[in-house]
Amino acid sequence: MNDRVEVPERLTRTALRWCGEEAARAWLAGLPDTVAEYAARWDLTVERPIIPGGALSLTFLVRRADDTPATLKLGFVDRYTAHEPTALALWDGAGAVRLLEADPARGALLLERLQPDVSLRSLAEDRAMLEAAEVVRRLWVAPPADCPIEPVAERAGHWGESIPRRHADLAGPCPKALVDEAVALCAELAASQPEVVVLHTDCHHGNVLAGTRAKWLAIDPRPMLGERAFDLGPLVRDRMATVVAEPRPQALVRRRVTWLANALDLDPERVRGWALVQALALGLWCLSVDDPAGEDLLSVAEWLS
Repeated sequence: MNDRVEVPERLTRTALRWCGEEAARAWLAGLPDTVAEYAARWDLTVERPIIPGGALSLTFLVRRADDTPATLKLGFVDRYTAHEPTALALWDGAGAVRLLEADPARGALLLERLQPDVSLRSLAEDRAMLEAAEVVRRLWVAPPADCPIEPVAERAGHWGESIPRRHADLAGPCPKALVDEAVALCAELAASQPEVVVLHTDCHHGNVLAGTRAKWLAIDPRPMLGERAFDLGPLVRDRMATVVAEPRPQALVRRRVTWLANALDLDPERVRGWALVQALALGLWCLSVDDPAGEDLLSVAEWLS
């Protein structure tokens, strides 16, 4: 592939909406040259881009010098993605895509090649949940003593301040009682975590791909350190379009909480609480950047209240 890379319009829209005009435009403008830079540095032959790719990354199918297939990922680096290579290195392919090379400061990762068009979304929901539970279980390993990944308690402290502030700035898009419950949960759950393991925090069905050395492997972690129950929020709210179209959506999300907690031997109230906090924090943030997913996320939070 010798043609200059074109940045997909979908990636441009998402980056501008989520990352701020100045930072996003600088990153987007540099992407074509960045592809060429890492293809040369890691001796890669670029085959084709993966479309649509990630929400904040440009990915390519490549081949290494020895003709081994791989994937080149160029992602936007922020507080949520900065330690993706740290987590992938800790997992070393157990439950997640294997990291081959990395330049963390630039968001450049060389990964083993999975099947980018085959995710757990290709399965019926019940089967996908079973497979996702087994994948996420494998990722819950003890971190090393000097691990730089952000603790859940730190993020919960941030949410305890940002949730009421955003709620006020947005003129109260959901009941104040829901905000109060979420703020209380942030403090209570963060202070009483029974363990600390490495968490993926974005392990939904679309982020688990078919592999060759393993049936299913997780991609795109936004890692944190904390209790296992925190990691299930994305699965509780997964396939959101299906959830909101259900005649009884509240029953569906609560049924997911119970099933996931039982399948993974966790306290359902802690799974519910963290899922509520995450849905509300993410929903308010989405509304603040005019992301249309915000309303549905607030609905999920209310159904979990």
